[in-house]
Formats: sequence, C-alpha cells, structure tokens
Amino acid sequence: MLTTEWGEALDRSAPLPEYPRPQLVRDSYINLNGPWEYAFTGDMRAPSEFEGEIVVPFAPESALSGVGRTLRGGEYLWYRRKLVLPEGFNRGRVLLHFGAVDQTARVWVNGRDAVAHTGGYLPFSADITELLEEENTILVRVSDDTDESWHTRGKQKSRRGGIWYTPLSGIWQTVWCESVPEQYIRGLFITPRLAERAVELFVDGEGECRAVIDGEEYRFPAGQPAVLELHGRVREWTPEAPELYRFSLTLGEDRVESYFAMRSFGVGEDRDGVKRLLLNGKPYFHNGVLDQGWWPDGLYTAPSDEALEFDIQTAKAMGFNMLRKHVKVESARWYYHCDRLGMLVWQDMPNGGGKYSPAVVSAPLLTGWHMRDDKYGAFGRKSERGRREFTAELREMVLALYNCPCIAMWVPFNEGWGQFDAEQNVEAILSIDQTRTIDHASGWHDQGIGEIKSLHVYFDEYRHTPDKRGRCVVLSEFGGYTCRVDGHAMNEKAFGYKKFKSPSELRTGLMTLYDGQIRPAVRKGLSATVYTQLTDVEDELNGLITYDRRVLKLAPDAVARTVRMPDFR
Repeated sequence: MLTTEWGEALDRSAPLPEYPRPQLVRDSYINLNGPWEYAFTGDMRAPSEFEGEIVVPFAPESALSGVGRTLRGGEYLWYRRKLVLPEGFNRGRVLLHFGAVDQTARVWVNGRDAVAHTGGYLPFSADITELLEEENTILVRVSDDTDESWHTRGKQKSRRGGIWYTPLSGIWQTVWCESVPEQYIRGLFITPRLAERAVELFVDGEGECRAVIDGEEYRFPAGQPAVLELHGRVREWTPEAPELYRFSLTLGEDRVESYFAMRSFGVGEDRDGVKRLLLNGKPYFHNGVLDQGWWPDGLYTAPSDEALEFDIQTAKAMGFNMLRKHVKVESARWYYHCDRLGMLVWQDMPNGGGKYSPAVVSAPLLTGWHMRDDKYGAFGRKSERGRREFTAELREMVLALYNCPCIAMWVPFNEGWGQFDAEQNVEAILSIDQTRTIDHASGWHDQGIGEIKSLHVYFDEYRHTPDKRGRCVVLSEFGGYTCRVDGHAMNEKAFGYKKFKSPSELRTGLMTLYDGQIRPAVRKGLSATVYTQLTDVEDELNGLITYDRRVLKLAPDAVARTVRMPDFR
C-alpha cells in the first residue's frame, strides 16, 4: 500500500488541527477531529453497538481512517462522539460545523435533530445551543450511493479503474465547534474593486460593523454593501507577488480575522488585437496543470496542512501559475495556501448525473462533434430532481468560495459528464459572481456561449485556430504523458495517453510537445494551457509527481524551463 510521509507521521488523536476557515477566524474554537465511534448498518435505525474507532476526517475507505471499508448503496454509516464544552466557552450561541460529508448526512445532538445536508463537497453548520447539556453526544448518519444516483460524485466510481477512482464516503473535512455572541457575523462577502481602489464588504448580520485595514478604521452597517476606499498605494495580487490585505472585523461583541486581495479577472485584447485572459486589466497567460487532489492514504483528505502546501509549492516551482482543481472542491485551507503562495485556480464543479454514454462523452475528442445539452437523456440527466440539485449545489459552491482571491475561473461542466443547460447554469453563477471568467463546457460540448472557447486535445497535434465567435481560446487539457516509477505506483496498471520508459524520455517528450505545439500556438493566440497532470492518481501514471508524493519525476527547474511561455504582453 502506498503511503505519504505526512500520513506516516499523522497524529491520529488530533489530525488536521489548524483552524479550518482562514477567512472567518474566531478565537473560540474546538477541533473535533480525531477518534469517533463508527458502525455500518443495513437500515436507517441507529446501531445498538458501535464497531470501533474511525479517525475523523478521513473517509472509512481510506487507510488513514483506520477502517478500510466501503460504504455501499443502501447502507448507512454512523459516527458518534462525546462533547463536553470547556467552562466559559459558550458566549451566547454554539455552532457545529462540518467542512464536508459525502453524500447525505443527518446530525443529532443528544438525540434531537440538529441539521440535515446533501452535497458531498460543501460545508454546512448548525446552531446547537438549545440542544446542549452538560455532557453531549453527537450522532451522524451518512448515506452515499456513489454512481448509482444523480448526486455529484466527481471521479468516484463503485468499480474504479482508468480515469475513475476509489469511491469514498462520510466525513472527509474538519469538524469543529465555535461559540459566538447572540448577535454575530453570520457571513462575509468580499469583492475587490480594483479600478475604484476600493474593497466592497457585505456582512450578513445586524448592527454597526468596524473593520480595520492597514491600520485604518472603517465603520458601516451590516446587511448592505459597504464600499471602502483604500488609501495609499494599492497592492495588486499576482502569482508573482501575492499581496494579501489582512483585516479585522467587529460586529458588537463578535470579532473575526480575515483577508482579501486586490485583483481582477476578465477577457480583453492584447496589443495585436487577440483575445486574451486578463489579470488586473492586463493580458496574462494562465500556465496551468490539472490537479485532482487525491491522496493514496487519505483519498480526498490530505494527511496534513503541509501536504496541501507541498502540492501547490511544487507546481509553482515547476513553473506553473495555475491549478485546475478537477471536479472536486477542496478544504478552505487549500485555497488559502493558493492565495498566500500565489497560485491561480480554475475551479471545477464536481460532476453528477446518471450513467454516461461513451458516445456522448468520448466521441467529441475524436470527431469534434458537439451536441445541444438540452438532450437530458443523452447526457445522463433525465432526473429533474437531480438537475435542480446540481444547480443548487453549483450556486452553493460559488457562494462558499466567492471570497477566495486565487479563483480566476469557474468550470461548471467537464467533457459532457452530466452536462445540461449550460447557459442557464452559467446564468446561475453570474447571478452571484460577475467578477470572474467562466468556462461553460471544458473540452466539449461547446454551446457557443460566453467568452471562452475550451479545448481538450490528447490524440492529435494541437494547431491553433481562432474561435469563429471571437472568444478567447484555452487548451484546458492536454498531455497526459505516462512514466512509471517502480515502487511508487498503486498497481501494475498504467493509464495515460502516451507512455515513456524513463524520466529522461519523459522530459524529451515534454520538450517536443511544448516546442512543437504549445509555444507556437501561444504566439498565434492560445491564451491558457492545462497540462495533465500534477500527480499520479491510482491507475493514472501521467503525473509529474508520484501518487505518494515521494518522487518528482523531473526536477522542478527542468519542468519550469520546459513549460516557460513567450511573453505576448
């Protein structure tokens, strides 16, 4: 079994102890990660006995959970733990937070309903003040049908293999408690307004707010947008200079620490009239790599904060300035590291829907054939309830990640996997966020909308042609070159799009690819690239790093020289 060095060093009594929400930090905080009791049942009744201990927040299918068992369709996974609040902890209200639970969760505190939630990638909370006793019992029930339902699932598949990975379930992000006053900051939405040298804050709450930014005090009412003018030199955020503004925010007796960055995204023309992606009003090439965010010992959950940081720092050392987070939503700390280290993010929405038709999801790669995405049956989207659920979760994802400075692009659909009504789903995004660009259908099936023309090219040579509709052209997946490192692969399988026997051959292949196809295309108008991929994942051995993160297949500086792009600004 593959392990990471961070997994081997894991403190199972207190894993992932860091405050999990860096843009809304309070000093009242109890981390509930660590050993919980667990049990599997065949029906919805709570178990009379529990089977043992599971290490939260690792899925039961992962090695780091200490369980190693798959939650199957029709089964239920139960968690239980005791909670005694420290004396003086409760300042008025007590909130219970879950970073993410896959897929459907119901929570009881002392036998009484606290909260129910569906959506395996998104945070949820409950005010448990009225349910508390001197000693408390938290009980969680989880169900997850993986690919047997319409729910969002990303790359999980009950029969894993190739580009589809081990199914997982249950609690996979941090669980924590915090106390707040009766009147508190329920939410915070931050919009940098770079052209106006200002930041807009919207505080969900009642009363007067006080923000302190760079030593300057601002007062404004909660419940409505407040545009705060920044004085002095405005520090623009870029991957090369990731300047963050730290600030405090007070509402009555509630105080939080947060941050923002001054940057803008868009599409515009370069000096030759070619449509380009813009950063802070200027053409900027997004030189990216696909990032699945999977771990051999933790599956969806990185074994430590340092492990999260390692992937981002290594990608940056390899010359990439963007990560495309592929059909997965990460923990808030991952985005924080991208914010502070300087890494752009293209954020995919996890895919869902029914069974995918090979002709629909594969043929466009070979034929260039595109379909209208209102043909719900062809795209595995017959369920109206499933379509409503997807759009609701898409909106929820955009709201949850809205404040992250690093996110430059929203990607609601990938390669036709459960795609439907892309134009309406883009409108759902725009109803919340008009500050970022949107790739409405990564790779295919292009509906001819928006500002981005998105291509995936694996089997043919890429030759750039301008988009007939005048959109900005991005190569949102390519490469996928495979190189096995013995002793660092999950099994004997080796999925990829072109195989190389040694790292030296891999480097030659990459140089040929970038010299012969990519850099010439950039000069002609290609505005972004996403190489597949950062790390190996299970059967896929097309990463620049092995799955266990112990071997870099190529030296970072060699990769950086290979992927360096011409300056078109």
